[in-house]
Amino acid sequence: MKDTAIIWLKRFGRTVGIVALLTGAWAGYLRLSGNFHPIEEGVIYRSAQLSGSQFAERIRENGIKTIVNLRGNNTGRPWYDEEIKVSTAAGIQHIDYPISSGRELTDDQVTELTGILRDAARPLLIHCEGGSDRTGLTSALYELLVAKRSFAEASAQLSFRYGHFPWLGSRTVAMDQTFERVASKLKTAGEAD
Repeated sequence: MKDTAIIWLKRFGRTVGIVALLTGAWAGYLRLSGNFHPIEEGVIYRSAQLSGSQFAERIRENGIKTIVNLRGNNTGRPWYDEEIKVSTAAGIQHIDYPISSGRELTDDQVTELTGILRDAARPLLIHCEGGSDRTGLTSALYELLVAKRSFAEASAQLSFRYGHFPWLGSRTVAMDQTFERVASKLKTAGEAD
């Protein structure tokens, strides 16, 4: 009996270790790649914080006309100043719309953000620091409220595939709560599945 428990614990420990290693490798890949993905090819893209050269490359390759920065105005911070420099040099619109990954958005914020996603010159690129939580919520809101996709399609934007991890006490669950609240209101109003 004791030997069986030890064997089981060793196997469990190995399994947990492998899962942790794979999770870390995925997170590392997303960070190195800039977590850049199309939401709707030629219309809207999502990413993490990119370097100036990565922004310039994505602008050139994808014809980006607007960058929506969910980290907010950070004048004086090298990453922000570089982003503004690249945007200005490319002649594209740059919009700062700060949101926190640890707090639910208000209905007014959802309305404002949806308006930006609907009205900004396209193609547009939305980003936060990691491209996972704030960007995931914003991408899901675009899919649900602007592109009129189903809850299932839209919620896929707010997933581990893009690095979103709302479990184990993470404050980023606020992004899921915001999305579910918005979707529930649409369903109640008969505007969603």
